[in-house]
Amino acid sequence: MEDLLNLEPPLSNREQIQKNSLDAIGDKRRASIAVSMGVGKTLIGLSHMLKEYERGKRKFLVVAPNIPIFDSWKADAVKFGMSHLLDLITFSTYRSIAKQERDYDVVYLDECHSLLPTHEYFLETYGGKVLGLTGTPPRHKNSEKGILVDKFCPIVYKYITDDAVDDDILNDYRIIIHKVPLSKYRTLKVPKRSGGFFMNSEQSSYEYWSAQIESAVTQKQKMMARIMRMKAMMGFDSKTKYANYLLSMIDEKCIVFCNTTEQADDICSTSYHSKNDKEVNDANIAKFSSGEAECLSCVQQLNQGINIPNLKNGIIMHAYSNERQSSQRIGRLLRLSPNETSIIHILVYENTVDEDWVYEALKELDNSKISYYE
Repeated sequence: MEDLLNLEPPLSNREQIQKNSLDAIGDKRRASIAVSMGVGKTLIGLSHMLKEYERGKRKFLVVAPNIPIFDSWKADAVKFGMSHLLDLITFSTYRSIAKQERDYDVVYLDECHSLLPTHEYFLETYGGKVLGLTGTPPRHKNSEKGILVDKFCPIVYKYITDDAVDDDILNDYRIIIHKVPLSKYRTLKVPKRSGGFFMNSEQSSYEYWSAQIESAVTQKQKMMARIMRMKAMMGFDSKTKYANYLLSMIDEKCIVFCNTTEQADDICSTSYHSKNDKEVNDANIAKFSSGEAECLSCVQQLNQGINIPNLKNGIIMHAYSNERQSSQRIGRLLRLSPNETSIIHILVYENTVDEDWVYEALKELDNSKISYYE
């Protein structure tokens, strides 16, 4: 009977994944974990740091792509009773990592898929432990990022989004891909080098830049032409019109991830982007969170750091062939209770490279939860 009273309560699914992650890391000198959003990636990093602290380690470096991520480390340290670690942490962006000393006991690479060749020298000349943390590991081991992660912090544990859905850590989802035809009407104003402008259509603009890619001689020329084609597509009006149409059919709270601030302002009166004053952004977030506003349009800034309650609907204007951005945006809709289902609309230009981008961005998600509306 005494043994039964001393039994600890069973771990929740989330706690079990955190434990499995830490067990996989063990005492390895260099390692990474790839865990889905909602599992507690930062908490895993802090728990590892606490173990190192208890072993007598006193100097830690946390590296992340941008400063707002550091707020999550600080908040979780306070929330989970590890605030005493904060005085021992130096925070650095990846851009500034080369300026750091090499005498840290452990370096934590948050979003370690952000590693670039310019970071190699620091990591090669640093002799301590490295722990990488990511929700979106490089998909291809032979890619530049895949090689860097495998070299400096090889992945030892992986737990993907659909695992978290199956284990009731994240809510279920349905993705609807809407194929939007390019407009053949001459509604685009294109500046001339000599001054003035001429009118062009989305179809003609797309065909022009595709031809420029095909005729490019060097890889640099091809890359620039691809960038120009993507930039042109992001400015086309057809998706904006379609997004407004979709919003008129959705009678619940909905977030729209836009490409440009102009697009965001055109789609919703409550927008969140860099051209708004902070007071305006904060007020619009408050309205959307409370339900006073049923639509919020944003650009990239809302990818991290802000949670919206009861958010079941979303529209993603562009996938960028970037599973990380797509994953972050989809993640906004996976924070409901486990018995609920979110609906995610992704807009894609029909018969264009946009279809390939969406395919790549969603490649690792459950195909049975993805449907097409043409």
